Amino acid sequence: MDLRSIMTTRVVTVELDDQLEVVKEIFDSMKFRHLLVVDAGRKLCGVISDRDLLRALSPYVGTASENARDTATLRKRVHQIMTRKPITLVPEATVADAISLFLSHRVSCIPIVDKDFKPVGIVSWRDVLKSLAAAPVTPT
Repeated sequence: MDLRSIMTTRVVTVELDDQLEVVKEIFDSMKFRHLLVVDAGRKLCGVISDRDLLRALSPYVGTASENARDTATLRKRVHQIMTRKPITLVPEATVADAISLFLSHRVSCIPIVDKDFKPVGIVSWRDVLKSLAAAPVTPT
């Protein structure tokens, strides 16, 4: 089975100089945990996860204890906290290829890119588990 059949094709991207406030708004309003970071030419250059964001923001943002220093963390830029040089695959790669990368690199998502290194999808370990759970079981 190739990744084209299980990848999420609705890819949400942010740019290198977007503020973390934008990232926080996206994560707060959507049900996913990873954003792909693209340059001006739309080529993939990084990944930012909800965990990356939580580590970068002050824990007091949005609370009664919030002060100017806490809100300043929202003005940091994506390129300051993203994971650079992400592990990627192409749509023709197999689920087994993805599993191998998940295990060897301890990542929770794999961006799927075209020949120009532009993102066309994303696969999470949850997507892989869903595909395996849906696969017919062959008797032994």
